[in-house]
Amino acid sequence: MLLNLSILTLNVWGIPFPFVSKDREERIAAIGLELSSGKYDIVSLQEVWSRKDCESLKNATEATLPYAHYFYSGVIGSGLLVLSKYPIISSFFHPWSVNGYFHRIQHADWFGGKGVGLCRILVDKHVVHLYNTHLHAEYNNNNDDYKTHRVIQAFDTAQFIRATRGDSVLQILAGDLNAQPHDLTYKVLLYTSKMQDCCASENIVTNEYYKNSYTSTNRSGKKPLGVHIDHIFVRNSELFDLSVIDYELPLTDPVPGQSFSYSDHEAVLTKLHLRDVRPSAAEGESSILNNLMKNERHENNEVCQTSSKTDECHISRRVAVLHESISLCESSLDQLNVDRIFYYSVGVILAFILVVFLEYPAPLGFKTFYIILKFLISGILMFCIFMGSVWNYMELNGILSGKVAMELMLRSIEIFENVPKH
Repeated sequence: MLLNLSILTLNVWGIPFPFVSKDREERIAAIGLELSSGKYDIVSLQEVWSRKDCESLKNATEATLPYAHYFYSGVIGSGLLVLSKYPIISSFFHPWSVNGYFHRIQHADWFGGKGVGLCRILVDKHVVHLYNTHLHAEYNNNNDDYKTHRVIQAFDTAQFIRATRGDSVLQILAGDLNAQPHDLTYKVLLYTSKMQDCCASENIVTNEYYKNSYTSTNRSGKKPLGVHIDHIFVRNSELFDLSVIDYELPLTDPVPGQSFSYSDHEAVLTKLHLRDVRPSAAEGESSILNNLMKNERHENNEVCQTSSKTDECHISRRVAVLHESISLCESSLDQLNVDRIFYYSVGVILAFILVVFLEYPAPLGFKTFYIILKFLISGILMFCIFMGSVWNYMELNGILSGKVAMELMLRSIEIFENVPKH
């Protein structure tokens, strides 16, 4: 059995608010036209946050990619859309326990109810799993308030992928990870999911690409070097051999007839070749059973192998990123305790001020001002109480859940892989 699949992922930059996503309607139409060309078998899109854009893309591609699924979540939707040449037989969406802050409206990640979406796709009688995701954005490289959230999201996604592997012959994660190859988020997702990155080059740029029309210049008048944050990871069944035969950025040129690009991100395309390596019927069913039992026994007893001098031990990598992630979670938990004390302290001060305002009547001519001020203080007081109690414990439990799961995996590795404790 031979399978050849072309997988494309693209963050379409489809924020449906004026003056935010430039040329959105024209770009969505151009993206739909490109996807209808028949070049792609499975397409994973992010930031499709307008229902109109979603329907437009579905309608434009119904002849070549007749199967589509959108993952509804949160207030404005997850933005995740999957288009497929092959039937989508089932789907599931797994929301993350931590996903930014509701009061930071300008970032809006929380309103999307982000998570990871799974589509089970039937390709020539074989099940292929396509995972579409869009991790929390970074926003500030020097002061990243969301690093722990992204690491938890990455670990959660990796565990979801491993838990849902099932009968699939191929697992594909395609999306905007908001993480570069040197970032902890990237390493956690790649190493703990036991997948492989389809990209073998260190010079790939998928955001702030110098040829992209939406890449702004810096103060010196030069365009930034760009970052590689859009990725495609894969993992094949033990009974199938997988080859990555191509990896490219297919849409770096402007939209035909226009001066603007398809998106502020670059599309990523990979072509996969999957070959059945199961023994022939003459070798008997017993050899298949033996292989399955052998693979099962070695699932938790992986042997470190290297294909070159630069390739490190996979187990050591997982252990290292887990220790670093656990340390990051502990720091965030300590900060949450500090935040809770801060909010409660401010709340006590505001409550005292409010009591003073209620005890003393407003000076002549300042009644309206007094009323507005009391409403303002009351609102801030309620915000502090909510952030110090409900929200603080929600975030604390979300991070604690991820930390405990990481510690569990670490103990499992130390026991079954005979890795010495740090």
